[in-house]
Amino acid sequence: MSAPTTLRVGTRGSELALWQAHHVAALVRERLSRSCEIVVVKTLGDRIQDVAFHKMEGKGFFTKELQDALLDGQVDLVVHSLKDLPTEEPEGLALVAIPERGTTAELLLTRAGALNPTAAAPLGLPAGAVLGTSSLRRAAQALALQPGLKLEALRGNVPTRLRKLREGLYDAILLAAAGVDRLGLDLEGLDHVRLPPEVMLPAPGQGALAVEARAGDPATAELAALHDPDVAACVTAERGLLALLGGGCHLPLGCLAGLEEGGLRLQAVLGTVDEALSRAEVARVGGVAPTAAIAARLCFDALREVGAAGVGT
Repeated sequence: MSAPTTLRVGTRGSELALWQAHHVAALVRERLSRSCEIVVVKTLGDRIQDVAFHKMEGKGFFTKELQDALLDGQVDLVVHSLKDLPTEEPEGLALVAIPERGTTAELLLTRAGALNPTAAAPLGLPAGAVLGTSSLRRAAQALALQPGLKLEALRGNVPTRLRKLREGLYDAILLAAAGVDRLGLDLEGLDHVRLPPEVMLPAPGQGALAVEARAGDPATAELAALHDPDVAACVTAERGLLALLGGGCHLPLGCLAGLEEGGLRLQAVLGTVDEALSRAEVARVGGVAPTAAIAARLCFDALREVGAAGVGT
């Protein structure tokens, strides 16, 4: 049986998810000369908008329904934000490509005139500012940098989050810069700064996309042409550490890998936050190793040595 000419691309329906799906579809047309049809699938994370991520049970809030659509044959491939994808791949599915990566930076936004970062206070927020985020990773790092911030849950797609900031529901919000860049959003009237990794580390896989398909499906075998091995090596190290820690999006883990002479450097920070989201501690480690797997193990062992919370003995 010959492969279908048109590939059905499964995606969530948010503006950012659709951008990502159309981006991958454009790569497929450019590199494989095949057409694509976009198929929107609604996920649990899309349906539940009034609960902070860290209070939702389980994993795969933005991925399970897409994976089910693949397994059921409703679509031929799906496009994920890699940071949303659990480290355990369901039986019958495979990550067939990780394309070029966008920026990994965190973006801090406030209304105009409220941001004054310095070397000593890199967030530069007013004392007691209300910071919107539903990420325990961001909460832990932000509180460690500036104790006294008031953390409030922030849900919704990227444009919705910006609207909530403009409406005054928060003094500041934290977002992945990649989403703002990809959507080309207007930041007029807002102060913003990209936080370098030495200030705040991103989620494992942040800025990267993942193309998932049925394992061994000849219809999608050519998708390997979209794969970037250098990006794959870096995110494999980041997700390898996440897997060793047994975590998902609830885990306050930030990490970032980069290739350099002598191997792969992996930086990681693991935080703890109290129930009231008022106090946090972080442990930060890093090192260079010859492979992604060794880099992940090196950071895991280092976190255990410094007594980071949640790391087994």
